[in-house]
Amino acid sequence: MAAPLRAINAPSAWAFSPAKGLAIFLALLAGMPIAWVALSAIDAGLNTQAWADLLGERQFPAALALTVGTGLAATALSWLLAAWLLSRSFPGPHWAKLVRSLGPLLAVPHAAFAIGLVFLIAPSGWLLRLLSPWATGMNAPPPWPTTQDPWGVGLVVVLVAKEVPFLLWAAATQMQRSDAGLRWERELQLARSMGYTAHTAWWQVVWPPLWQRMWGPTLAVLAYSLTVVDMALVIGPGSPPTLAVLAWQWLSDGDVAVNAKGATAAWALAATVAVCALALWSGRQGVGRLGHSEGRRGRLSTRAGKTTASKPWEWLALVALYAGVMLALAVGSVSGVWPFPDVWPQTLTLQAWESVAQSTRTLGTTALLGLCASITALVWSVAWLECAPPKWDASLRKLIYLPLVLPSVLWVVGLHRLALDWGMEARATGLWLAHSLAALPYVLIALSPAYMGFDARLGNVAASLGRSQWAFLLRVKWPLLKASMAAALAVGLAVSVAQFLPTLYVGAGRFATVTTEAVTLASGAQRSLTSAYAWLQWMLPALGFALAAWVGRPRRFAGQLKAQA
Repeated sequence: MAAPLRAINAPSAWAFSPAKGLAIFLALLAGMPIAWVALSAIDAGLNTQAWADLLGERQFPAALALTVGTGLAATALSWLLAAWLLSRSFPGPHWAKLVRSLGPLLAVPHAAFAIGLVFLIAPSGWLLRLLSPWATGMNAPPPWPTTQDPWGVGLVVVLVAKEVPFLLWAAATQMQRSDAGLRWERELQLARSMGYTAHTAWWQVVWPPLWQRMWGPTLAVLAYSLTVVDMALVIGPGSPPTLAVLAWQWLSDGDVAVNAKGATAAWALAATVAVCALALWSGRQGVGRLGHSEGRRGRLSTRAGKTTASKPWEWLALVALYAGVMLALAVGSVSGVWPFPDVWPQTLTLQAWESVAQSTRTLGTTALLGLCASITALVWSVAWLECAPPKWDASLRKLIYLPLVLPSVLWVVGLHRLALDWGMEARATGLWLAHSLAALPYVLIALSPAYMGFDARLGNVAASLGRSQWAFLLRVKWPLLKASMAAALAVGLAVSVAQFLPTLYVGAGRFATVTTEAVTLASGAQRSLTSAYAWLQWMLPALGFALAAWVGRPRRFAGQLKAQA
C-alpha cells in the first residue's frame, strides 16, 4: 500500500514550482538574444548575389586555404604540445606549480600577447637586437618576414602559445575532479608497479579517456584558430589575409554590396569550421588510439616501478616566453629614441603612460563594461545552476555556447542586426548586452564544475536544523563557493576586456576601450603608446585574477582557536 501512495503523492516532473518559473525566465533572458543573433546571422547569409560575388573574388581561394592551413596547424600543434607537457608533469612534483602558473598566462589577452611577440621577433625586434652586436653584425633591420609572413607562420606561433595554456587549464579541471584525477593516479601507479615506464603508462592510461573529455575545449580552440581577427591583424599575413580578416574588411566597408559579401564570407568561414570540426569528430577515435600506439613504443622498465623524473624546464620555457613578451611590452612602453641595433633605448620617457592616464574615458569604459558584463554573467550563471533541472541545463547550454563556436565575424553580424532591431546601436546598453553575451559561456563553464560538484548533503543537514533555503545559500553554500565564484567573475572580466569586434560594431566607433586602441595602434609606428595600451590590456584582467585569488584564499583560524583555548 505504501508504494502506490508514494506514487500518487509524488510531485510530477512537470509540476510548476517557483524554481522552475525562475529557470524559464532565465532561459528566455539569455536564450532570446542569442537566438535573435543566430537568426539574424542566418538571414544575412541568404543573399545569392553576395555569394556569387564571393565565389568570384580572386582573393577568396588563397584566403580560404591560408585560413584552413593556419587553423588546423595551430590546433594540432597546440594539442601535441599540451599533451606532451601533461605527460611530463602529471602526476609529479611540478604538477601543482604548472597549474598555479596557468592563471597569469590565461590573463594575458590574445591581442596584447600578439603585439608583444611582434616586438620580440620582428626584424627590428628585441631578439635580433640581442644577437646583432656579436652574431649578425647588422646595422639595419633585415627584410625578413618574421611577422605578417605570407605563410602565416607567425600567426600559428602566437596561436599555439596562447592555446596551450587554455588546453592545460581545461585538462587540469578534469584531472582535479575526484572521479577522474585520483582514479588516473591510482591506475598510473598500478601500471608502474607492473613495470611500465611513466611515459608508456601515461599514454596508455590517461590519454584515451582525457581526449574524450576534451572534445569541447578542442572544438573551441579549432573555431578560434580558424576565425581569429585581432591577432591576425597584428601578426597574420596581409596579402592575402586570412578569410576572417577579409570578411572583417568587407563588413567595415560602406558599400552595401561589399558589406553583403562580407556577411557571406562570414558564413563561408562558419562552413569551414563545421567541415573541420566534422573531420575532427570522425577521427576522434583515431586520435584517442594515438595514446596506445605512442605507449607501445615505450618499453618495460628494467625494474618495477621505475619512473621518468619530471623536469620543470618544459613548462618553465612557456612561462619564460610569456615573461619575455610582457617585458618587451613594458620596455617598449617607456622607450624613447631606440635606434637599431641598440639593445636598450637611448632615452626613457613616460610620455606614453601620460597619454594613457589622460584617456580616463577609455579606461572607465573598459573597466565599467567589464564589471557590468562579468557581474551580469555571474548572477545569471549562479541563478541558472541553482534553479534549472539537469535536462534543461543540458539543452540550453547548446545555445549558450554558440558565441564560442560561431566565427567571431559571423557572430558580430547577427549582434549588429540585434542592436539595430532593438535600438541599441551606439548605446551603452547595447555594449553591455554584447559583452554580457560574450562572457556568459565562459563564466558558466568556469563555475559549473565547482557548483555542480557541491556536496548536496550539506543542504540536507541545514534543512534538518530548520534553516531556510536562503539561509543555507547565504551562510553555507555561497561562502564555500566564493573562490570559484570569484574566479568565474575574473574570467568574465578578462573576456569582456578582450572584446574587439563587438565593441567596434555595436558601439559604432563611439566607445573606445583599451583593446580597440591597442589593436588600432598596432598598425602604426607608435611603439611606446601601443605597448602601454597592450600592457594595460593585460593589467586589468591580471588585477581581476589577483583579487579573485585574494577573495578565495583559505582562511586560517588556528591562532583564534589557540587563543580561545
